Amino acid sequence: MSRINTNVSSLLAQRILGQNNKNLTQSLERLSTGLAINRGGDNPAGLIASENLRSELASIDAAIGNAERADQVVNIAEGGLQEINTLLLEVQSLVTETANNAGLSKEEKDANQLQVDSIIQTIDRIANVTNFQGTKLLNGSFDFNITSQNTAVSDFEINAAKLEFGDTRTVQVLVTGSAQHAGLYLSAGSTSINLSAGSNRLTLEIAGVDGSREFSFASGTTLADAATQLNTFKSVTGVSARASGNGIILKSTDFGSSQFVSVKVTSDGGINDASSGAGSTAGIYTLSSVNENAIVSSGSTAFVSATNAIRDTGQDVSAIINAVDATSNGTTARINTEFLDLSIDLTTTGAQTLSSFNAFTITGGGAKFILGPDVDISNQVSIGIGNVASRNLGSKSAGFLDDLASGASNNLVNGNLETGQKIIDTAINQVSSLRGRLGAFQKNIVGATIRALGVAFENTSAAESSIRDTDFASETAKLTRSQILVNAASNTLAIANAQPQSVLSLLG
Repeated sequence: MSRINTNVSSLLAQRILGQNNKNLTQSLERLSTGLAINRGGDNPAGLIASENLRSELASIDAAIGNAERADQVVNIAEGGLQEINTLLLEVQSLVTETANNAGLSKEEKDANQLQVDSIIQTIDRIANVTNFQGTKLLNGSFDFNITSQNTAVSDFEINAAKLEFGDTRTVQVLVTGSAQHAGLYLSAGSTSINLSAGSNRLTLEIAGVDGSREFSFASGTTLADAATQLNTFKSVTGVSARASGNGIILKSTDFGSSQFVSVKVTSDGGINDASSGAGSTAGIYTLSSVNENAIVSSGSTAFVSATNAIRDTGQDVSAIINAVDATSNGTTARINTEFLDLSIDLTTTGAQTLSSFNAFTITGGGAKFILGPDVDISNQVSIGIGNVASRNLGSKSAGFLDDLASGASNNLVNGNLETGQKIIDTAINQVSSLRGRLGAFQKNIVGATIRALGVAFENTSAAESSIRDTDFASETAKLTRSQILVNAASNTLAIANAQPQSVLSLLG
């Protein structure tokens, strides 16, 4: 080199040394922070992807916390319900014990009543004080709110309903098939039973879902008297009787396909056995599946031929609720979808009239949890927890638990204990069903969600790590390379800076 004003070799060495120093500094930063991306300039696209994944991780982590919190809420509610269930079993025992009327003194009955009163008070207290961070769980705070209940609806239970913020949901019911009792028509051909000989008997075995009994009727017995005798055992057989025209209509006491009425003739007593006519002559007739009070004239069976039981079954209501085919039991229709889980018990008129109507409108309520990373309706789950106070445990038809309190209609001292036991059975079933729903929610929804979110958190973390975290094996190799190159560049720069000194030899 013969020029000294511009040392190109030195400039080249400086540039390369600067690059090597930058690479060395970058390797030291990545190794010290553990991150491959410390600023946008390191990897713009990788930074965007990494930050999106970090956002997802934050949401997933919060969702896991939400699910764990939901599990804790259910645990507390379950604890209260478990104690209520234990108390109801104690009341069941007391009712059965007190029903042994001849074996108990009045003092013992009074003592049992005191226990029932204290249990009812305790149930009300548990329903009122069971809470999570001050939010009451069993007093109806997490029940669903409804408006505009249709008169065709007798009762209902909303287990879950997803609603967007400020939204409402109208429950529409379309009854496509009527609920029917099981039923048969026993025609005597006249308003009384007329047998061929006065000493003969018409002996029938009447059976229903609750049991069976054998009845014998003498010639001359009016149909009204025969129906009265059949109704004496209505609670035993599950079959009611009503005189109608020249015969007796036998019906199951409840609606539905699980109900049946069976008639077996043990002795026909020589009754007029004509087998034709719409109930005007003696025989056993079926009832219409459309109108259960209408007699089907064809296919009747003579009494003398009914040595094998003649049987008819009931019919469940057929309904569509919010465009979903409902499963039915008697007059109760239920759907269970992701957005709506409820059961509706229709009145007799509502269950037997083919029509479409709005049952009610859900305006809000329920215990809502967000169990996913996104705050939207697809990640929302809800469950309804009704008020389990004594005034709500039971049914409208039988009565409620507080009817067993002192002075109430079903108290243990002088009340109707048969009805009281039905109330207790219903209350136990309600609490058990609620515990089962909470258990299913806890196990199949919350538990499964926690496991799924845990897997998602792991996989998302791995994806974010592969983009942003430092690969120490690779980076230490780069560090070593950069250190060597920096040293080499420094030595090269020193040589380049010394080259212009050779010009002095030209100046002699």
